[in-house]
Amino acid sequence: MPPFFQREDKTMGKRKTKTATITYKGEEYALVFNLNVMETIQEQYGSVEKWGDLVECDEPKAKDIKFGFTAMLNEGIDIYNEENDADRAFLTEKQVGRIISEIGLAAAAENLKDTVVASTRSDEKN
Repeated sequence: MPPFFQREDKTMGKRKTKTATITYKGEEYALVFNLNVMETIQEQYGSVEKWGDLVECDEPKAKDIKFGFTAMLNEGIDIYNEENDADRAFLTEKQVGRIISEIGLAAAAENLKDTVVASTRSDEKN
């Protein structure tokens, strides 16, 4: 995994959330995939599955990667703001595009997919 990413199981408030932490220009950002992000993706693409098919193909479109990354990073910022009584600004898709360019599109796509999979996998055994 590139040095930009660090994966962890993190308790964010009372929620246990799987996250990846991205470091960009000295700032750490949590990449979070949860129900709020799923809703945002469904509103744009119709379903998480349709969006997943677009970002898991051999050559994903930058627009689709940026959309998912923006939703996931902004959810991490929103959680951070809530839990720390902070007012950290949300990122625009252009800003997220710069972050992705810095870390590399392939690494970004892989870590986006890994975070989604880790977040939707059940920790319970049948």
